[in-house]
Amino acid sequence: MTTIEVNASKSYQVQIGYDILSTLGQQIAALGKASKVCLVSESTVWPLYGSAAECSLQAAGFDTCHFVFPAGEQSKNGQIFLEILNFLAENKLTRTDVVVALGGGVVGDLAGFCAASYLRGVRFVQVPTTLLAAVDSSVGGKTAIDLPSGKNLAGAFCQPSLVLCDLKCLETLPQDIFLDGCAEIIKTAILFDPEMFEELAKYGPEFDREHIIARCVAHKRDIVNADEFEHGERQKLNLGHTIGHGVEAMSGFTLSHGKSVAIGTAIVARSSAKLGLCSAETSEKCQHLLTRFHLPIHTDFSASDLCQMALSDKKRSGETVNLIIPRKIGECFIRPTPVDEIESFIQAGL
Repeated sequence: MTTIEVNASKSYQVQIGYDILSTLGQQIAALGKASKVCLVSESTVWPLYGSAAECSLQAAGFDTCHFVFPAGEQSKNGQIFLEILNFLAENKLTRTDVVVALGGGVVGDLAGFCAASYLRGVRFVQVPTTLLAAVDSSVGGKTAIDLPSGKNLAGAFCQPSLVLCDLKCLETLPQDIFLDGCAEIIKTAILFDPEMFEELAKYGPEFDREHIIARCVAHKRDIVNADEFEHGERQKLNLGHTIGHGVEAMSGFTLSHGKSVAIGTAIVARSSAKLGLCSAETSEKCQHLLTRFHLPIHTDFSASDLCQMALSDKKRSGETVNLIIPRKIGECFIRPTPVDEIESFIQAGL
């Protein structure tokens, strides 16, 4: 098992290993003071892991309850958010109790935002069951719901008290969902880690799970420790996301987050090469690795449509949007881009 310490506004551990879900109860007991735990999950994950999580908590002496919502990004909305808050209130959770997010990024985002909002903040624990959540969304404290005008537009920074990543959970992932998480791993390699980039290129989807996930979490830990509230360097983690979120929203969320980010990353790589911001070789390497993992790198959506979605993105600042540009593998920079140049930038990469 690998343990990584995060030292942001709250210090906590990220534990990565096989068959560690059974330790959930004793791990939460070690946090102290809680008597009740509410598990928040979704309809695909709960039948697989709900019983094991609940049994572990009850064996540790906790009173438990659970809220399960329909799987999918469409559930990350204000209605489900309020339903969970009302459920917490009906079950009389107090400020010393704990909310556990059991699932992928949608579950973590929703449960975390509820934990941040209920009683002005209760503790929560992330138990990521997808690769994407394990390497990205479960660490760093970003929580949110979507609004009709855009993704993740209402939310809060709320660091978890613990992240427990049982690698055995990844074994039940459909290959398509597993590859979604690989898009975030590739993003991390492009941003920070040329050695990991080469390792991914060598092994493809057969990479060493614990080693690569731990490496991604360590990179994110370093960024979050330095810039928890995304005023500077943490913005680099948005590589491919501004355009990717546009692709995702334009598809009506029928295209997954990972695939959308892959397309967004490829568009940025192609545009950057055409504008002389990176070499053609760097752009080609990024695209080749994405296709090595069977991820899409093109979209039929127009530059105009994607531009409109980008201008609704939460990362917009006044009359500029901060785009993350790969200078070379392992080195990216933040490029404030005027809003009237976004459409042409996207067009260059289509």
